[in-house]
Amino acid sequence: MDAHEYLLKHSQELSEEYPGKYLAIVDDSVVAVSNSGHEAFEKAKKLCPGKEIYITYMPTDEETVTLL
Repeated sequence: MDAHEYLLKHSQELSEEYPGKYLAIVDDSVVAVSNSGHEAFEKAKKLCPGKEIYITYMPTDEETVTLL
């Protein structure tokens, strides 16, 4: 399973666990979490050199309601 498939399959639980955070996903796991997308990427790059890193933001409940 690639990172995009993982995110689609687990988006509900990830949004509940990490509201307002940036996640770095490699393959089928979250490898770094941060308040900054750049920081999440840098952490993931150190943990998983040479791997493709998928960065995404998990909105808070308030942000989700605003988007609707």
